[in-house]
Amino acid sequence: MIYTFPPAPSAAVPIEGSEALFPVRRIWCVGRNYAEHALEMGGDPDREPPFFFGKPADAIVPTGGELPYPLATQDLHHEVELAVGLRSGGSGLSVEQAGAAVFGCAVALDMTRRDLQSEAKRLARPWDMGKAFDRSCPIGAFRPCPGAPPTKGAIRLTINGEVRQSGDLHALIWPIADTLAALSQLVELAAGDVILTGTPAGVGPVRRGDQLRAECDAAPALEVRYA
Repeated sequence: MIYTFPPAPSAAVPIEGSEALFPVRRIWCVGRNYAEHALEMGGDPDREPPFFFGKPADAIVPTGGELPYPLATQDLHHEVELAVGLRSGGSGLSVEQAGAAVFGCAVALDMTRRDLQSEAKRLARPWDMGKAFDRSCPIGAFRPCPGAPPTKGAIRLTINGEVRQSGDLHALIWPIADTLAALSQLVELAAGDVILTGTPAGVGPVRRGDQLRAECDAAPALEVRYA
């Protein structure tokens, strides 16, 4: 095959205990999937069905590290989330089929240019520039858990050693397998898809020079520093 110019390298994420890499196909995120976070963002955790938005695969920053502060924002926010990577897919999946499609788990950051997102909401415009910008998805290594997504486990984020977000996966409004099944009613899932499953309460600003550490019982830790 002849290309007009060399294609960009595919995004990939390390796998804990392996030299192999997990190739990233697409990134999907579910919004407001913890009750307390839904409330702090003005949602209704008792009635709201899951809703989704996307990030480009090249928003992935494997294993974090030092990052430049993003362009065009004065209000960058952190959102720590458990990410699941799929080993198979399909459309119209049952909850059982969706759970069986999981390859493993990683901890990730859904970084958000909150000022751009808020302005888009105010004007009833798409969120893309608030969510889908360059390096907006730092992610740690995947820990394999084939066919068995976790249903509980602590998740937290510290900034400069201070806890900012803390929760447990059992508090997800839509558990992981249910979330995947719901998403499969809208798009056909496939191996390599990465799904961020929601953030607990406590989202807030990140300043230049901040050191972020994301932890989850189900996955290796992730550290990011904004230069």
